[in-house]
Amino acid sequence: MAQKTPTRILKKLLNHLSVDNFKEFCDALLDRREEPCVPRVKVEGKDRLEIGNVMINTFTEQGALQVAGEILREIGCSQAADKLGRFNIWLKRQDQQDQQDQQDQEDQGFFSEAFFLDEHRTGLIQRVSNIGPILDELLSKNVIQSEMYTKIRALPTSQEKTRELLDGPVRSSDDCKEIFLEILRKWERFLLADLEKK
Repeated sequence: MAQKTPTRILKKLLNHLSVDNFKEFCDALLDRREEPCVPRVKVEGKDRLEIGNVMINTFTEQGALQVAGEILREIGCSQAADKLGRFNIWLKRQDQQDQQDQQDQEDQGFFSEAFFLDEHRTGLIQRVSNIGPILDELLSKNVIQSEMYTKIRALPTSQEKTRELLDGPVRSSDDCKEIFLEILRKWERFLLADLEKK
């Protein structure tokens, strides 16, 4: 089944107008005074498909549907305008659902990152060896300040340095966790790949 898109709906709607209603629709489209206006040369002598394309190019998909609804009411095609209105409501709900799904995916990404750090804390402490460049990047990205950088660098082993990072600045915010993992992927990608298998 073809997906319902604003473009398909608009073109289907124009195809279902009678010859007289389509002519009235085009006249009303040309008579619109609100910006943007459609030039006469883009409407006169054009078929329904071309008018649909002109409207979408002029008003965008969402805007074209709104303008079409206004014109349909103006020329007395209320039933078609009502159908278009119901589709617009459905489309807005779909957009909201898509936005919510995207937010859920982003949240899922963060939760999995936070979970990863907690789940593999011991492995990270024991096995991170490239701690110098990791500290440098954390400093440059303001995850740690100079004082903390100096304090951690002074610790005798990589294990102590990693433990201090994980228990201190990395835990301070979601952004810090995300940045830390991004840096780990750059400097310890084989270690992360190995831990992800477990």
